[in-house]
Amino acid sequence: MKIVVQNFKTGKISVANAPPPAIPENGILVRTSASLISAGTDRAVVGLAKKGYVGKALARPDLVRRVLRKVRNDGLASAFKAVQNVIAEPKTLGYSLVGEVTGIGRNVDGVSVGDRVACAGAGHANHAEVVAIPSNLFVPVPADVPDEDAAYVTLGAIAMHGLRQADQQFGATVLIVGLGLVGQITLQLCRAAGLKVVGLDLDQAKLELALKHGAAVAMKPDDAALAGKIAGLTEGHGVDAVLLTAGSRDSGAPFEMIVPYCRDRARVVVVGDVKMDIPRNDYFKKELEVVQSRSYGPGRYDPAYEDKGQDYPIGYVRWTERRNMTAFMDLLADGTLDMQALTTHRFPAEQAPDAYDLVSGVKQEFTVGIVLTYGADTKTEAPAPATAKPVKKKKEGKIGLGIIGSGNFAKSVLVPQMTGTGGFDVRGVVSALGLSAEAMKERTGAAYSATDAMTVIEDEDVDAVVIATRHDSHGRYVLDALQRDKHVFVEKPLCLTRAELTEIETAARVSKGILMVGFNRRFSPFVQDIAKHFEGRSEPLAMVYRVNAGRIAMDSPSAWVHDPEVGGGRIIGEACHFIDTMQSLTGASPIDLQTFGINPGRSDLSSGDIVTLTIGFDDGSMGTVHYFANGDASVAKERLEVFGQERIAVLDDYRSLDLIAGGKTQSKKSQTVKKGFAEEANAFLEACRTGVAPVELSALIETTLVTLLAVEDLHGAWDQTLDLGD
Repeated sequence: MKIVVQNFKTGKISVANAPPPAIPENGILVRTSASLISAGTDRAVVGLAKKGYVGKALARPDLVRRVLRKVRNDGLASAFKAVQNVIAEPKTLGYSLVGEVTGIGRNVDGVSVGDRVACAGAGHANHAEVVAIPSNLFVPVPADVPDEDAAYVTLGAIAMHGLRQADQQFGATVLIVGLGLVGQITLQLCRAAGLKVVGLDLDQAKLELALKHGAAVAMKPDDAALAGKIAGLTEGHGVDAVLLTAGSRDSGAPFEMIVPYCRDRARVVVVGDVKMDIPRNDYFKKELEVVQSRSYGPGRYDPAYEDKGQDYPIGYVRWTERRNMTAFMDLLADGTLDMQALTTHRFPAEQAPDAYDLVSGVKQEFTVGIVLTYGADTKTEAPAPATAKPVKKKKEGKIGLGIIGSGNFAKSVLVPQMTGTGGFDVRGVVSALGLSAEAMKERTGAAYSATDAMTVIEDEDVDAVVIATRHDSHGRYVLDALQRDKHVFVEKPLCLTRAELTEIETAARVSKGILMVGFNRRFSPFVQDIAKHFEGRSEPLAMVYRVNAGRIAMDSPSAWVHDPEVGGGRIIGEACHFIDTMQSLTGASPIDLQTFGINPGRSDLSSGDIVTLTIGFDDGSMGTVHYFANGDASVAKERLEVFGQERIAVLDDYRSLDLIAGGKTQSKKSQTVKKGFAEEANAFLEACRTGVAPVELSALIETTLVTLLAVEDLHGAWDQTLDLGD
C-alpha cells in the first residue's frame, strides 16, 4: 500500500510503499477514501524534522535527556546507534480520515465490513491507503455526509472538546484567538450553540472567512478599534471565555494580549500549542481561570480507553473523545456545520509532497483545510499473509532468518548484532503496522516485509525466527515457531503465564528447533571471567545483584511494560536477566524464593518495580536481586558482587570487573558496556548450525518460573506450598 511518510533526519515528505497493517484484536482495518491535513499541527511536525541537530535538540530537550542517559548507561557508541536508528525510521503523518471497513478484530462488535467510518488518532489514522484503528477511535458516518466532510472528524472533536471546556451558556460571548482550521470549526460550533463570537487572526482572508460564518467581530489583534468593538458587543463587560486555538509554542504573548478583553472571572481555554507564560498579576486581578483542553476529549492518552477499547460509563463521563466524534458527525449530517467552505485544496494522495509544500510555506497560498483523496485504482483489500514474495533465493550456507518485531531495541541492538555475525540471511521482517517492517527490510536486505507473523513462521526458507514484539505475544509466537521446527530466539521474557510456560516446555522438548531467550548477560566476557574466577569451587556462592532500574512513569509511552496483560511488569520483563545471570554462575537450579516489595504510594509509579528477590539454589548458593526503580539515574545501573571460598568478584555496570583472591585484585576495564549482545548472537548462530542449544531448556524455564512466582507472591496469589521444582 501507499503511505505518506517523513524522513525525520532531512524533513523530506514522500509517498512510500509498505505492507498493509494487520487487523488489530481491539480494532478494525479501514480502506481510506479521504484524509485531512491539519496545517497547524503538521506545520509544527514538519518544521521540527527540517531543523538541524541543534534545532531538534532545542525543540525537544526531553529527547536530549534520554540520549544523555543512554550515553551514561550504555556508552556513546550504543547511544549513537540508537539515535541513528530513530532518525532513520520514516515517520507517519496524519490523524484524521474516513474510509470503508475491510476487517474487524475479534474483540470488536457493532460494526460490519463495508461500513463507512470516520477515524482519529496519531499513529493510527495516518495518510495511508489502509489503516488499523482501535475500537474507540472510529465512529459511523451518516449516509448523507460526504467523505471529505467526514475526514474532518478529529479536528471537529478537538474543537468540540475545547468549547465544552469553555463551559458557556446560550448568549455568551467567546473570543477565538487563531482562525486556522480548529479556530474556524470552533467558530461554527459556537454559532450552533447560540454564542456570539469575536475572532482574531493575522491573516485577512481568514478574518473574512470567519465573518462569512457568523463571527460578530473578526479583526487583527493590533487593530486599534478592537477594544471598542468588544466593549460594544459585551455591554462593556468583556468576553465570557477565550479559546486559544493558535499555535505559539515559543511565546506566551497571547495570554497577555487577551487580558483587556476579558470580563472578571472569564475562562481561558488553551486548545492550541501555546507556551504557558502567564502574567500572574493580570490574571490575579481579574481572577481569570485557565483551563487546558486535552485534544479530542476524555479518553485521550489513556491506553485502557484507546488501545484496549474500554469505554467510560456515560453516567460519569458524558462526552468522551468518541462521543465527541459522533456528535460532530451528527452536526455534519443535519447541515449545521459546513466543512466544504474550509477545504481550500484537494490532492490525490500520491501528490502529498505538493500538499505539504503548502503546509511548510514552500508554496505561498491561502490555506485552511487540505484533503488527500484515495482513488478507486488505489484501493487495497484487507491484507493477507505475503505469499507473493519477491524472487530472491536464500543464500547458500547461511541460516534463513525471520524477524518478528521492529521496535527500538530490535532496530538498535538485537537485529544489528544478529546480522553482524555474517551467518544469517534475513528472509522476512514482520511488524504489525508494516512501515517499520519495510524500513528494517531495507536496512537488512531482507527479501520481503509483512504484517502477519505467520508469514515468516511458515516460510520454508526461514530456519530461525527472532521474536522482539511486545511481551504478551512472545509465548504465542514461540509456540507457533517451535511447532514448525524453527529455531527460536525470543527477546525476554519467554512468556507471561504459567500455562504458556508449560506449553512451551512441552513443545520445545519435541521440536527439532532449539529455543533461546535473550538473556544476554550470561554471555558477557565479564560474566564469563567471573565464572572462571570461581572455577573448581567446593562451596556455595553468595551473590548480590543491585539494579538501579530507573522509573518508567505510568503515563509514559513505555508504561505498557507495567500492564499485567501486555508487559507483565518489570520483574517478569527485566529482572529475569539478573536471575539468569546468577543461575549461569552457579550452574544450579533455583529451589527457594522470598520476595519483598514496597509501594511507593504514588499513583504515577508502579508498585511492582521496587522489589528484593532472594533465591536459593540446589547447590546451596543464594542470590539476592535488589531491583529498585526509585534511585537517581546518575548512578550506574547494575552492580554484581559474588562471594565464595575466600574469593570475591565485583562487576560494575559491565564496564569494570575486579577479581579478588589471596589478597590480590585483578582489574579489567572496558570503554564500552559489555553486556554480551554480540556473543549471544554468535551463540544463537552456532546453535542454529549445530542444533545444540547454548543454554539448557530447564534453565530458561526455571528463570521464567521464578519471575512468575515472584509476581504472584507480590500480589498474594502464590500458593506458598508450591515447590519451585515442580
